Amino acid sequence: MATDRRNFLKLAGLTTLGMMLKPGWEMIGGNEVLAALSGKETTGKQLAMLIDVRKCMTQNNCTKCIEACHLYHNVPQIEAEEEEIKWIWQESFHHAFHEQEHEYLEDELKHSNPLVLCNHCSSPPCVRVCPTGATWKRESDGIVMMDWHRCIGCRYCIVGCPYGSRSFNWSDPRPHLKEVNPEFPTRMKGVVEKCTFCEERLARGQQPACVEACTEQAMSFGDLHDKNSPLRAMLRDRYTIRRKPGLGTEPQVYYLV
Repeated sequence: MATDRRNFLKLAGLTTLGMMLKPGWEMIGGNEVLAALSGKETTGKQLAMLIDVRKCMTQNNCTKCIEACHLYHNVPQIEAEEEEIKWIWQESFHHAFHEQEHEYLEDELKHSNPLVLCNHCSSPPCVRVCPTGATWKRESDGIVMMDWHRCIGCRYCIVGCPYGSRSFNWSDPRPHLKEVNPEFPTRMKGVVEKCTFCEERLARGQQPACVEACTEQAMSFGDLHDKNSPLRAMLRDRYTIRRKPGLGTEPQVYYLV
């Protein structure tokens, strides 16, 4: 195996070094995000998602985006928590953003349950530790992909991901599907899976299933390298936070607060 335990620990050490070099707390204005983008050479798209936490909060117990994603991608509903498979879900603000908490944070944000998913990081540690290339970052648009046929189930990527965004199929997931979407492949026992920003829908000119299902327009998706993108307009007007910014992974899921 190309990535042995020693190499894995070496890579993990680099991630820890990134934590030491960057602050753990980050709230950034939209202009700062756009300034950072303008200072980089662009060789393609940079697809990203914006989640408006306040809009989400107005819809108590709404799970339309989760249901749409899991139904479209044949994500099984397994009751045993230790075997649960999830592509997008809700976490408490404390668990998702514990580095972002401070005494002046609004109570309504402290008690919110924001959506979380794969962050499609610009510097993804999961890609660095995968020994088979089953997970990789597309240079054309920044999406972190998965190839279930190349996955050998070593779970290095699960350990490497600091966001808990990957699930492992401990058993055959297909018996747990109430209905199957024939447009998307089912998985098998012994492989890892996660959100792929609906790359197959993007290829057809569609939005991700979760974004399309959100009737309150709390989720937005687009290319941050496109100066005319609606995302850039939203970033100019609002402050954003990202999960675990101190790790230096540069998540491409932004939360409007």
